Amino acid sequence: MKIQQSYWTQSEGWDTTPNATSDFNPQLVFIFASTAILSNHQHFEKIQSYYPDAYLVGCSTAGEICDTRVRDESISLTAVSFEKTKIKQAVHRVQNKADSYPVGKALAQQLLTDDLVHVFILSDGLTVNGTELVRGFSETLPDHVVVTGGLSGDGDRFQQTLICANDKPSEDSIVAIGFYGQHLKVGFGSLGGWDPFGPQRKVTKSSGNILYELDNHSALELYKQYLGKHAEGLPATGLLFPLALRTPNSTDQGIVRTILSIDEKSQSMTFAGDIPENSTVQLMKANFDRLIDGATDAAHLTQVNLNTSPQLAILISCVGRKLVLKQRIEEEVEGVRDVLGDNTILTGFYSYGEISPHTPTARCELHNQTMTITTFTED
Repeated sequence: MKIQQSYWTQSEGWDTTPNATSDFNPQLVFIFASTAILSNHQHFEKIQSYYPDAYLVGCSTAGEICDTRVRDESISLTAVSFEKTKIKQAVHRVQNKADSYPVGKALAQQLLTDDLVHVFILSDGLTVNGTELVRGFSETLPDHVVVTGGLSGDGDRFQQTLICANDKPSEDSIVAIGFYGQHLKVGFGSLGGWDPFGPQRKVTKSSGNILYELDNHSALELYKQYLGKHAEGLPATGLLFPLALRTPNSTDQGIVRTILSIDEKSQSMTFAGDIPENSTVQLMKANFDRLIDGATDAAHLTQVNLNTSPQLAILISCVGRKLVLKQRIEEEVEGVRDVLGDNTILTGFYSYGEISPHTPTARCELHNQTMTITTFTED
């Protein structure tokens, strides 16, 4: 595997000019950039001219990761040339959240062959129900094919997210990349680091990822009471206080859910993933050191089945972590670097949702407020 990495900023331009050569002709290029930059199609067309034969895959973000730097309003570009691994791209548009499950199944079916070893997906962060999307993939793919990826972001604005899939960036899209062959080793891990507080409450009315009532009271009103002055900034301030969710059949610590939008008229909150009725939820708050430790521990999890340092690591961390950590944000990326080593290329973005099993033995789920890492190594 050969990798070429560069970044672009308005003030500096490209740090190194990307280009394909006779010795380096990548099959896959990851593009992570702000919504404003991706909306300017000239940037995409320029990248296309640099790598005319590659799949161009990426999304809008709430922050771009390139090596151990976290930037805003930049382009993080990582071109990958696989020596022994084949890849295939599948793309689908969604009209509404109800399409999420069947689209997940359809994309999985397009990629499924006997030698499929991994699927990496990037999805619109506002239109898609991440839980149903993941369920569609999981029910279609065999157990040994793991799915990882994330939902695109738009800073703390929640207005528009974009997906790149070999064409000009667009809304309401999902792109999936299938990796094929036995020479590719993939690691993955996803952990948070938030502390629960306040009472546990029962979900008494919900529909998919829309929450209406907790303990038979307006969920939005209860949430506002706990947030106090922070309630004025919803939904963005809700990122600072996610919900810990446990379903009736849950056997682990549960998963975390983050608000995407609120509806004052219906007194409801829309989350990135499902909030099933009869489950219990509890508010969570940040613990700075535990957030950074969560990123480091996720990096350790990616190493469980690998005997060597990975060549490439894609880091997808939640926008809520970025808003909490602020000037300390690069500490979580540096923690990952300390675990994976100096020879691993780091790329990624801050998201509206992360897709991965928590651990190598868990099932794939949509997460919020985690650092999720996917590593790739060719033997």
